[in-house]
Amino acid sequence: MRPVPALATLPLLALLAACETPQAPTPPAPPTPPAADPAAVALQARAASLFQALPAQPVAGSNELSAARVELGKTLFFETRMSKNQELSCNSCHSLDKYGVDGKPTSTGFKGQLGGRNSPTVYNASLHLAQFWDGRAPDVEAQAKGPILNPIEMAMPDDAHVVTVLKSIPGYAPLFAAAFPGQADPISYDNMATAIGAFERSLLTPAPFDRYLGGDLSALSPEQQVGLATFMDTGCTTCHAGVTVGGQMYQKIGLVKPYDTTDMGRFDITHEESDKMVFKVPSLRNIDHTAPYFHDGKVATLDQAILLMADHQLGKQLEPAQVAQITTFLGSLTGPLPTQAIAPPTLPESGPDTPKADPT
Repeated sequence: MRPVPALATLPLLALLAACETPQAPTPPAPPTPPAADPAAVALQARAASLFQALPAQPVAGSNELSAARVELGKTLFFETRMSKNQELSCNSCHSLDKYGVDGKPTSTGFKGQLGGRNSPTVYNASLHLAQFWDGRAPDVEAQAKGPILNPIEMAMPDDAHVVTVLKSIPGYAPLFAAAFPGQADPISYDNMATAIGAFERSLLTPAPFDRYLGGDLSALSPEQQVGLATFMDTGCTTCHAGVTVGGQMYQKIGLVKPYDTTDMGRFDITHEESDKMVFKVPSLRNIDHTAPYFHDGKVATLDQAILLMADHQLGKQLEPAQVAQITTFLGSLTGPLPTQAIAPPTLPESGPDTPKADPT
């Protein structure tokens, strides 16, 4: 009998060796995430039926939000030479680094004069149904025209003088030409307001509440969710709903219990008896940074504003715990400020023919 060659045993030895090689352990299956609390899911669904998240991109309306137009608008927003004493700009009353307000009951204008109403924030304002407390401007573009010519605010004598000033500053010619291409004479009062409106439309502040509305239940703390429930159960959403949690309707201040004011609100615009002491409902976004409150700026704290609104608008006396809960929820409406928008631009240098400041 012939011996078996040694090589013939190699496949068998390899097979045995393979069988003896230890196998890597099978990784454990990832843990199943805990099911969301049904009550929390129901609360989020209820909120999503009343509110909407901020849009991912600015809403242009009839404007064109080109980079050149937004850049020009930002420059004009900080431009003090569009005021009679060349000391005031849009940013003076709507400070971008202070959540779009100046923190005063009413703003200080030309020669130290005080305005009649509190300056509302410009952040997210383009999403409101109208502008100003009385709604007299339909959009941010129309709103931008008002304060410049108001004798108490920036006090410029007329729109022609504003155009003269802008045309006398050499650096504005290329900025307007880029923002309004193809126009033979792009520096105009309308184009100025359109550019400022384009910039203001970019001022959105997404907040934790937006992520919550999108389905991220963890975006709100348990305490904020309790406050949200209290906010809705109390009836605050009668006026404060929609994408800006307010800003979408008009309402009489003192609807249930009279509020002490002599301001007639929209009545001064419409002359309709039903519009006496009716104002645009303010947005509650960033509300914990925009004191003082109400059209007259007489309410210093958010807690006090909540108490008064429940009393005057709903006829309800809230307990301190309820006020604290609502205040906690409202903190979820605050978003980070856009740092690029806040940084002051370098203004174009005056030309030899640029009018000087007029302090009289």
